[in-house]
Amino acid sequence: MEKREQIVAGFSHGFHNAAWAKVQGDRILFAQETERVSRKKFDAELGFIPLTIDADVHVFYENIYKKNDRRISFSQPPAQTKYLHQYSYMRKHHESHAASAYYTAPFSEDVVCVVIDAIGEWNTCSIWQVKDKNFKKVYEKNYPYSIGLFYSAITKRIGLKPNEDEYITMGMAAYGEKCVDMLWCFNDWANWHKGFSLQDFKGHHPYDIAASAQAHAELEIEKLVGLAANWGTNLCYAGGVALNCVANSKILHHYFDNVWIYPNPGDAGSSLGAALRYTKKHIKYSPYIGTDIQQHINPKIVVTQLLKNKVVGVANGKAEFGPRALGNRSLLGDVRHNIKRGVNRIKKRQQFRPFAPAILSEFADEYFEGITNPYMQYVAKAKHDYSSVVHVDGTSRVQTVEPDCPSVLRRILEEYYERTGIPMLLNTSLNIKGQPIVDTWKDAVEFEKKYGVPVF
Repeated sequence: MEKREQIVAGFSHGFHNAAWAKVQGDRILFAQETERVSRKKFDAELGFIPLTIDADVHVFYENIYKKNDRRISFSQPPAQTKYLHQYSYMRKHHESHAASAYYTAPFSEDVVCVVIDAIGEWNTCSIWQVKDKNFKKVYEKNYPYSIGLFYSAITKRIGLKPNEDEYITMGMAAYGEKCVDMLWCFNDWANWHKGFSLQDFKGHHPYDIAASAQAHAELEIEKLVGLAANWGTNLCYAGGVALNCVANSKILHHYFDNVWIYPNPGDAGSSLGAALRYTKKHIKYSPYIGTDIQQHINPKIVVTQLLKNKVVGVANGKAEFGPRALGNRSLLGDVRHNIKRGVNRIKKRQQFRPFAPAILSEFADEYFEGITNPYMQYVAKAKHDYSSVVHVDGTSRVQTVEPDCPSVLRRILEEYYERTGIPMLLNTSLNIKGQPIVDTWKDAVEFEKKYGVPVF
């Protein structure tokens, strides 16, 4: 009898945005953020006992005891995390991040992994050289220095929610001027856990504070990325700061031959990293690994309704794992109309907020100049005048949809192109600001009833 490969489950919880993932060999069986089930945005708790997950090995994404060493050293209360005794292994926080990027990457040779986030146990930035599946940490910066904590503190200073609204800060930056000196914020002693006072940057408009913070963060990111190039020609990148698509576009490809940004680079995605660090097996990554809605969907009907209503929802197939809606839990909009205000009104977002385009990959170079990919990880200059998917600075966070994309979005785009001659739709997440993305068909039905948007 052939021996069954072990099933390994990885978990991230206790602090923010809890998640779990299950793998077997080189396959991801399932992965999900807790918030999708609890319907509580950024839910930190699992809501179930880890051992109820049918797996041979259960792995936690960080070493809570080392984290508490740091917290106690800085007179912070120790973290109390449930279920620790149920885990077979604990990984290190940044090692889980690095593993999530390395084992999902389309390359495995001459690799250096960069992790930049708010904080792990002690590390806030780290560089890992990977050879023969051995992870060697070759550089680190430790708390209280932190690019991630700095950006979160800025987010709070301009009146937004830290650890939630950093992407809004990035969007606001395009409206401001880089006129505020923030170099002093990156001394090794600066502790942005405490945040900024209202006196810091007094007299400056929030847009200018955001623009200056973005510029200074980019300088710090480039220092680390430039240093990492000494240890490899192919970059794997993870940690919450890897969601900064503006910085990604400006910096990464100047230093490396190939770049892979793990599509779910924050702590939730580290649940998968923890499992993969145990299995030490590369996988062919797909973000469509969550709850499966097996509803029959006809792209012709979807596009007919889209042309009639300008906006439709799609909740079909396996949910995306991560912060980006990539077609299976999406609001889609007709780009021929200036619908930005209307969609922001539906989603209860700030009116300045931009939307991303999803485009048939073979047309990307015709409509955009710059780096594009399937995961909305970069910004590119628009070469068209469809204003609903272009930010104030003329850029878009583009999602290219490949011919082999497992999402129904490919077929919808093809149908829309056949009927309009345009290969692109507005794509945003199927949710309301402050609420988790729709997960189940029940969630989809409730969304349609409450907000009047047809969902397929």
